[in-house]
Amino acid sequence: MTPPDQALLTIDLDALAHNRAVIAAEAAGAEVAAVVKSDGYGLGAGPVSRRLHAEGARSFFVARVTEGEALRAAMGEREAAIYVLDGLAPGTADRLAAARLIPVLSTLPQAHAALALAAARGRYEAALHIDTGMNRQGLTLEEARALTSAPGCLRALDVPLLVSHLGSATDPGEARNPQQLARFREVRSLFPDSRASLAASAGGFLGPDYRYDMVRAGISLYGGGPEERPDPRLKAVATLTAPILDIRDLRPGDRVGYGSAFTADRPTRVAVVAAGYSDGVIRAAMGKGYAWAAGGRRALLVVNMDLLVIDLGDASASPGDPVELLGARALLDDLAKAAGTVAHEVLVRLSSRAKRVYLGA
Repeated sequence: MTPPDQALLTIDLDALAHNRAVIAAEAAGAEVAAVVKSDGYGLGAGPVSRRLHAEGARSFFVARVTEGEALRAAMGEREAAIYVLDGLAPGTADRLAAARLIPVLSTLPQAHAALALAAARGRYEAALHIDTGMNRQGLTLEEARALTSAPGCLRALDVPLLVSHLGSATDPGEARNPQQLARFREVRSLFPDSRASLAASAGGFLGPDYRYDMVRAGISLYGGGPEERPDPRLKAVATLTAPILDIRDLRPGDRVGYGSAFTADRPTRVAVVAAGYSDGVIRAAMGKGYAWAAGGRRALLVVNMDLLVIDLGDASASPGDPVELLGARALLDDLAKAAGTVAHEVLVRLSSRAKRVYLGA
């Protein structure tokens, strides 16, 4: 039983499976890999990955070696290729090998370290990240050409996957997308025997030219729209609710919270709710975001560490009634927009203080 003053985070793995099916249908034959970095976008990499594996996922992406090690342990004997986006960082070769993790090489020094391991071991398996215009991770096209021209490189390195990342895929009309596609096509010809992956969640919705062999599904698995706005095809995976602790009637001029965050300009009935930014409700959303309570959307007036305040209007509510702060009626992308951020940050900020319940595990 959830204590009467504790927030509840419900993680619907059936909704996760539904979202994967939507992405798979859109991907039209490409493999749908699962990006489960940052502990499955804050929702639990183990439970999320095990359910996705049951739905057919066989490739998983994490950021850190430690995440890969934890995921390998959580997956047990399940068949899974686990890619580490940080690549072959110094001192990690033995850990990568012990946990059967595949580094995604993203710098020339990493590639040279992989070639040295290949020389010692006969061959070395590693994916290769090419920078096609995001300017964050990956070998340049010139570095990729130099690598492939090195004597014995393609014989020594086993490159199962060639990866790049779109920087503006959430905006289908952005000119950067076809520019990156053209560069990826160019480098793709250097590795004809490798599978290719250019698209993450948003890129998977750009059309067949962008899908290649694999779509690396991330935020859209968890309910975030590919264009950073609500998408009715996708279901909410995370639902955060918290009970009303108190109901107050404000008079004009009454101020609420620290620093007079809200001042009533009319008689206002508000509810004090047992959640705050310590539970993951981003403070920047106050004054712009909403919660769902008493059958409708209610303005989010104040967000403090442990408490928040919503405008009840003329709705009937009582202490103990639940307030949905995130879910099917308090939409992930709407909360992100109100907070001036992206859905990814909303999810990874969900804290461990809320009681977690998994549905469909």
